[in-house]
Amino acid sequence: MLGAIIGDIVGSRFEWHNHKEKHFELFTEDCRMTDDSIMTLAVAKALMETEKALAFAGEGRERGADYYVLLEKLSIQYMQAFGRRYPDCGFSRAFFQWIVSDDPQPYNSFGNGAAMRISPVAYIGRTEKEIQRLSETVTGVSHNHEEGLKGAEATVIAIYMARSGSPKDEIRKRIGENYYHLDFTLDGIRDSYRFTTDCQATVPQAIVAFLESTSFEDAIRNAVSIGGDSDTLAAIAGAIAEAYYGIPEQIKERALSYFDAELLLVYEEWVRFIKTRNQ
Repeated sequence: MLGAIIGDIVGSRFEWHNHKEKHFELFTEDCRMTDDSIMTLAVAKALMETEKALAFAGEGRERGADYYVLLEKLSIQYMQAFGRRYPDCGFSRAFFQWIVSDDPQPYNSFGNGAAMRISPVAYIGRTEKEIQRLSETVTGVSHNHEEGLKGAEATVIAIYMARSGSPKDEIRKRIGENYYHLDFTLDGIRDSYRFTTDCQATVPQAIVAFLESTSFEDAIRNAVSIGGDSDTLAAIAGAIAEAYYGIPEQIKERALSYFDAELLLVYEEWVRFIKTRNQ
Protein backbone atom coordinates (compact mmCIF):
# COMPACT_ATOMS: atom_id res chain seq x y z
CA MET A 1 0.00 0.00 0.00
CA LEU A 2 2.80 2.45 0.83
CA GLY A 3 4.12 2.09 -2.71
CA ALA A 4 0.91 3.59 -4.05
CA ILE A 5 1.12 6.48 -1.59
CA ILE A 6 4.75 7.16 -2.46
CA GLY A 7 3.88 7.23 -6.15
CA ASP A 8 1.07 9.65 -5.41
CA ILE A 9 3.31 11.95 -3.36
CA VAL A 10 6.12 11.98 -5.94
CA GLY A 11 3.74 12.43 -8.88
CA SER A 12 1.58 15.07 -7.22
CA ARG A 13 3.64 18.05 -8.33
CA PHE A 14 3.66 16.87 -11.95
CA GLU A 15 -0.06 16.24 -12.46
CA TRP A 16 -0.69 19.64 -14.01
CA HIS A 17 2.93 20.32 -14.98
CA ASN A 18 4.06 17.16 -16.72
CA HIS A 19 7.74 16.29 -16.74
CA LYS A 20 8.44 13.98 -19.64
CA GLU A 21 11.76 12.61 -18.53
CA LYS A 22 13.05 10.44 -15.71
CA HIS A 23 15.49 12.89 -14.17
CA PHE A 24 13.92 14.92 -11.34
CA GLU A 25 14.15 15.33 -7.58
CA LEU A 26 11.98 12.64 -6.02
CA PHE A 27 10.62 14.59 -3.04
CA THR A 28 10.27 18.36 -2.71
CA GLU A 29 8.25 20.80 -0.61
CA ASP A 30 5.75 20.97 -3.49
CA CYS A 31 4.86 17.28 -3.11
CA ARG A 32 1.78 16.25 -1.16
CA MET A 33 -0.63 13.43 -0.54
CA THR A 34 -3.64 13.67 -2.84
CA ASP A 35 -6.97 11.86 -3.14
CA ASP A 36 -5.09 8.76 -4.32
CA SER A 37 -3.45 8.36 -0.90
CA ILE A 38 -6.49 9.38 1.13
CA MET A 39 -8.75 6.84 -0.57
CA THR A 40 -6.10 4.11 -0.41
CA LEU A 41 -5.95 4.56 3.36
CA ALA A 42 -9.75 4.59 3.53
CA VAL A 43 -9.91 1.26 1.70
CA ALA A 44 -7.27 -0.17 4.04
CA LYS A 45 -9.32 0.94 7.04
CA ALA A 46 -12.50 -0.60 5.62
CA LEU A 47 -10.72 -3.91 5.02
CA MET A 48 -9.23 -3.97 8.51
CA GLU A 49 -12.52 -3.24 10.21
CA THR A 50 -14.33 -5.85 8.13
CA GLU A 51 -11.71 -8.45 9.00
CA LYS A 52 -11.96 -7.61 12.69
CA ALA A 53 -15.75 -7.75 12.71
CA LEU A 54 -16.08 -10.97 10.75
CA ALA A 55 -12.93 -12.90 11.50
CA PHE A 56 -12.95 -16.32 9.92
CA ALA A 57 -10.72 -19.30 10.62
CA GLY A 58 -8.98 -21.82 8.48
CA GLU A 59 -6.92 -21.55 5.31
CA GLY A 60 -9.11 -22.11 2.28
CA ARG A 61 -12.37 -21.22 3.98
CA GLU A 62 -14.33 -18.82 1.80
CA ARG A 63 -15.70 -15.55 3.03
CA GLY A 64 -19.47 -15.56 3.25
CA ALA A 65 -21.93 -13.12 1.73
CA ASP A 66 -22.13 -11.23 5.03
CA TYR A 67 -18.43 -10.39 4.71
CA TYR A 68 -18.90 -8.66 1.37
CA VAL A 69 -22.05 -6.87 2.50
CA LEU A 70 -20.14 -5.42 5.45
CA LEU A 71 -17.10 -4.57 3.33
CA GLU A 72 -19.31 -2.65 0.91
CA LYS A 73 -20.91 -0.74 3.78
CA LEU A 74 -17.58 0.08 5.43
CA SER A 75 -15.93 1.03 2.14
CA ILE A 76 -18.60 3.68 1.67
CA GLN A 77 -18.40 4.74 5.31
CA TYR A 78 -14.63 5.23 5.41
CA MET A 79 -14.26 6.71 1.94
CA GLN A 80 -16.89 9.28 2.84
CA ALA A 81 -15.40 9.94 6.27
CA PHE A 82 -11.84 10.35 5.01
CA GLY A 83 -12.99 12.36 2.00
CA ARG A 84 -14.95 14.78 4.14
CA ARG A 85 -11.95 15.29 6.41
CA TYR A 86 -9.69 16.04 3.44
CA PRO A 87 -11.98 17.82 0.95
CA ASP A 88 -9.19 19.74 -0.78
CA CYS A 89 -6.95 16.84 -1.75
CA GLY A 90 -7.94 16.75 -5.43
CA PHE A 91 -11.20 14.84 -5.82
CA SER A 92 -13.06 14.99 -9.10
CA ARG A 93 -16.36 16.84 -8.97
CA ALA A 94 -18.40 13.67 -9.48
CA PHE A 95 -16.60 11.69 -6.80
CA PHE A 96 -16.75 14.54 -4.31
CA GLN A 97 -20.50 14.70 -4.81
CA TRP A 98 -20.53 10.99 -3.97
CA ILE A 99 -18.45 11.67 -0.85
CA VAL A 100 -20.83 14.29 0.53
CA SER A 101 -24.03 12.54 -0.52
CA ASP A 102 -26.46 11.31 2.14
CA ASP A 103 -27.30 8.41 -0.15
CA PRO A 104 -24.12 7.54 -2.09
CA GLN A 105 -24.81 5.38 -5.13
CA PRO A 106 -22.47 4.04 -7.82
CA TYR A 107 -22.45 6.42 -10.78
CA ASN A 108 -21.14 4.32 -13.66
CA SER A 109 -17.66 5.79 -13.49
CA PHE A 110 -14.64 4.42 -15.34
CA GLY A 111 -12.32 7.01 -13.83
CA ASN A 112 -8.90 5.92 -12.67
CA GLY A 113 -9.90 6.52 -9.06
CA ALA A 114 -11.02 2.89 -9.21
CA ALA A 115 -7.43 1.69 -9.64
CA MET A 116 -5.51 4.21 -7.55
CA ARG A 117 -7.10 3.11 -4.25
CA ILE A 118 -7.27 -0.67 -4.71
CA SER A 119 -3.81 -1.85 -3.58
CA PRO A 120 -4.73 -2.89 0.02
CA VAL A 121 -6.99 -5.61 -1.42
CA ALA A 122 -3.92 -7.50 -2.69
CA TYR A 123 -2.79 -8.04 0.92
CA ILE A 124 -6.13 -9.40 2.14
CA GLY A 125 -7.24 -11.80 -0.59
CA ARG A 126 -5.65 -15.25 -0.49
CA THR A 127 -6.51 -16.39 -4.01
CA GLU A 128 -7.15 -14.67 -7.34
CA LYS A 129 -10.83 -15.52 -6.97
CA GLU A 130 -10.99 -13.72 -3.62
CA ILE A 131 -8.95 -10.82 -4.98
CA GLN A 132 -11.42 -10.38 -7.82
CA ARG A 133 -14.47 -10.41 -5.55
CA LEU A 134 -12.89 -8.07 -3.01
CA SER A 135 -11.91 -5.70 -5.83
CA GLU A 136 -15.41 -5.74 -7.28
CA THR A 137 -16.96 -5.04 -3.87
CA VAL A 138 -14.68 -2.12 -3.01
CA THR A 139 -14.75 -0.62 -6.50
CA GLY A 140 -18.42 -1.06 -7.28
CA VAL A 141 -19.61 1.28 -4.53
CA SER A 142 -18.78 4.15 -6.87
CA HIS A 143 -16.97 3.06 -10.05
CA ASN A 144 -19.33 0.37 -11.31
CA HIS A 145 -18.72 0.86 -15.04
CA GLU A 146 -17.17 -2.21 -16.69
CA GLU A 147 -13.95 -0.30 -17.40
CA GLY A 148 -13.72 0.97 -13.82
CA LEU A 149 -14.12 -2.53 -12.43
CA LYS A 150 -11.61 -3.88 -14.96
CA GLY A 151 -9.02 -1.22 -14.16
CA ALA A 152 -9.15 -1.93 -10.44
CA GLU A 153 -9.03 -5.69 -10.96
CA ALA A 154 -6.13 -5.57 -13.41
CA THR A 155 -4.16 -3.43 -10.96
CA VAL A 156 -4.76 -5.63 -7.96
CA ILE A 157 -4.10 -8.85 -9.89
CA ALA A 158 -0.74 -7.42 -11.00
CA ILE A 159 0.06 -6.50 -7.37
CA TYR A 160 -1.02 -9.93 -6.14
CA MET A 161 1.10 -11.71 -8.75
CA ALA A 162 4.12 -9.53 -7.98
CA ARG A 163 3.66 -10.17 -4.27
CA SER A 164 3.40 -13.91 -4.94
CA GLY A 165 6.75 -13.97 -6.76
CA SER A 166 5.52 -14.14 -10.36
CA PRO A 167 8.13 -13.00 -12.89
CA LYS A 168 7.39 -9.99 -15.04
CA ASP A 169 6.78 -11.99 -18.19
CA GLU A 170 3.99 -13.90 -16.42
CA ILE A 171 2.43 -10.68 -15.15
CA ARG A 172 2.59 -9.19 -18.64
CA LYS A 173 1.03 -12.32 -20.13
CA ARG A 174 -1.80 -12.45 -17.55
CA ILE A 175 -2.71 -8.78 -17.94
CA GLY A 176 -2.36 -8.94 -21.72
CA GLU A 177 -4.60 -11.97 -22.09
CA ASN A 178 -7.30 -10.93 -19.62
CA TYR A 179 -7.35 -7.14 -19.36
CA TYR A 180 -5.32 -4.88 -21.66
CA HIS A 181 -3.05 -5.05 -24.68
CA LEU A 182 0.43 -4.15 -23.47
CA ASP A 183 2.02 -4.09 -26.93
CA PHE A 184 3.71 -0.71 -26.51
CA THR A 185 6.74 0.82 -24.82
CA LEU A 186 7.04 3.97 -22.75
CA ASP A 187 9.48 5.44 -25.27
CA GLY A 188 6.94 4.72 -27.98
CA ILE A 189 4.09 6.62 -26.31
CA ARG A 190 5.90 9.36 -24.37
CA ASP A 191 5.64 12.06 -27.07
CA SER A 192 1.96 11.47 -27.79
CA TYR A 193 0.54 10.45 -24.41
CA ARG A 194 -1.79 13.06 -22.89
CA PHE A 195 -3.66 13.62 -19.64
CA THR A 196 -6.65 11.37 -19.08
CA THR A 197 -8.54 10.16 -16.04
CA ASP A 198 -9.93 7.03 -17.74
CA CYS A 199 -8.87 3.64 -16.38
CA GLN A 200 -8.46 2.15 -19.84
CA ALA A 201 -5.91 4.80 -20.79
CA THR A 202 -4.10 4.91 -17.44
CA VAL A 203 -3.87 1.43 -15.95
CA PRO A 204 -2.07 -0.30 -18.86
CA GLN A 205 0.45 2.55 -19.08
CA ALA A 206 1.12 2.34 -15.33
CA ILE A 207 1.58 -1.43 -15.54
CA VAL A 208 4.09 -1.04 -18.36
CA ALA A 209 5.92 1.58 -16.27
CA PHE A 210 6.41 -1.18 -13.71
CA LEU A 211 7.25 -3.85 -16.28
CA GLU A 212 10.01 -1.70 -17.81
CA SER A 213 11.48 -0.76 -14.44
CA THR A 214 14.69 -1.94 -12.80
CA SER A 215 13.84 -0.94 -9.22
CA PHE A 216 11.06 0.56 -7.09
CA GLU A 217 12.32 4.08 -7.68
CA ASP A 218 12.74 3.45 -11.40
CA ALA A 219 9.09 2.37 -11.68
CA ILE A 220 7.99 5.69 -10.15
CA ARG A 221 10.26 7.64 -12.48
CA ASN A 222 8.98 5.68 -15.48
CA ALA A 223 5.38 6.51 -14.60
CA VAL A 224 6.03 10.22 -14.13
CA SER A 225 8.07 10.41 -17.35
CA ILE A 226 5.16 9.76 -19.71
CA GLY A 227 3.14 12.72 -18.46
CA GLY A 228 -0.63 12.47 -18.07
CA ASP A 229 -2.21 11.99 -14.66
CA SER A 230 1.19 11.69 -13.03
CA ASP A 231 0.19 11.05 -9.42
CA THR A 232 -2.23 8.26 -10.33
CA LEU A 233 0.10 6.64 -12.87
CA ALA A 234 2.87 6.64 -10.27
CA ALA A 235 0.52 5.39 -7.55
CA ILE A 236 -0.50 2.37 -9.61
CA ALA A 237 3.04 1.62 -10.77
CA GLY A 238 4.36 2.16 -7.25
CA ALA A 239 1.85 -0.24 -5.74
CA ILE A 240 2.98 -3.04 -8.08
CA ALA A 241 6.65 -2.13 -7.68
CA GLU A 242 6.41 -2.31 -3.88
CA ALA A 243 5.07 -5.85 -4.10
CA TYR A 244 7.81 -6.86 -6.55
CA TYR A 245 10.90 -5.02 -5.25
CA GLY A 246 10.05 -3.75 -1.79
CA ILE A 247 10.69 -0.13 -0.85
CA PRO A 248 14.12 1.27 0.05
CA GLU A 249 14.16 2.42 3.67
CA GLN A 250 15.35 5.93 2.82
CA ILE A 251 12.44 6.46 0.42
CA LYS A 252 9.99 5.03 2.95
CA GLU A 253 11.17 7.36 5.71
CA ARG A 254 11.00 10.41 3.45
CA ALA A 255 7.49 9.54 2.29
CA LEU A 256 6.20 9.08 5.83
CA SER A 257 7.14 12.68 6.61
CA TYR A 258 4.25 13.79 4.37
CA PHE A 259 1.65 12.03 6.54
CA ASP A 260 -0.27 13.98 9.14
CA ALA A 261 -0.79 12.41 12.56
CA GLU A 262 -4.23 10.99 11.78
CA LEU A 263 -3.24 9.31 8.52
CA LEU A 264 -0.02 8.03 10.04
CA LEU A 265 -2.06 6.23 12.71
CA VAL A 266 -4.07 4.47 10.00
CA TYR A 267 -0.92 3.47 8.15
CA GLU A 268 0.75 2.16 11.32
CA GLU A 269 -2.40 0.21 12.18
CA TRP A 270 -2.28 -1.34 8.69
CA VAL A 271 1.37 -2.33 9.08
CA ARG A 272 0.65 -4.05 12.41
CA PHE A 273 -2.44 -5.72 10.97
CA ILE A 274 -0.63 -7.17 7.95
CA LYS A 275 2.32 -8.27 10.10
CA THR A 276 -0.03 -10.16 12.42
CA ARG A 277 -1.78 -11.82 9.46
CA ASN A 278 1.53 -13.01 8.05
CA GLN A 279 2.82 -14.56 11.27
